[in-house]
Amino acid sequence: MKDVVLSKYTEDFVRAALDYCIVMEKTGPDEKKFFVDNMVRILPLLYLKASIIPPVEEDYESEPEVKVTEEMYGRVRENISKLLGEDDLYPETFHPDIKLSDSLIAVKISENLADIYQDLGNFIAVFKNGYRETMNDSLALCIRNFEEYWGQRLVNALRALHFVKYKDVGFIE
Repeated sequence: MKDVVLSKYTEDFVRAALDYCIVMEKTGPDEKKFFVDNMVRILPLLYLKASIIPPVEEDYESEPEVKVTEEMYGRVRENISKLLGEDDLYPETFHPDIKLSDSLIAVKISENLADIYQDLGNFIAVFKNGYRETMNDSLALCIRNFEEYWGQRLVNALRALHFVKYKDVGFIE
């Protein structure tokens, strides 16, 4: 495949990333069920779409733009944390310090999702500009970050959100 940036794979990933960012930004304070339902649908799709993108080489040495500020990150994280309430915290089994600990390590769904949002928000902002050079490097960086960082956070948050969605059904204690 010659041009990954303009491929169907990338187009599908961009669409899933945009859907994710919209839900993260637009979910209201009383829409917990809506949010959880959407996240358990979007996260697996996002994972799939990111994982099937062919290798992308950074070839323009451009500095990626940072569009998601610390304030935006904090606002999204805080909104999701308030929305999830006591369901925000979950025990993490893949934390690097778990081997050194005698007790559980708790993390927040909201923080994992905000980390993903930060990377995808920056990625989407670059793609909206439409400059081939920066789109390529932004895609390469986003996929590298997926492989090294936020892909694991995505599956961990999905596991926790699955529990939140189905805990009252009676199958999960």
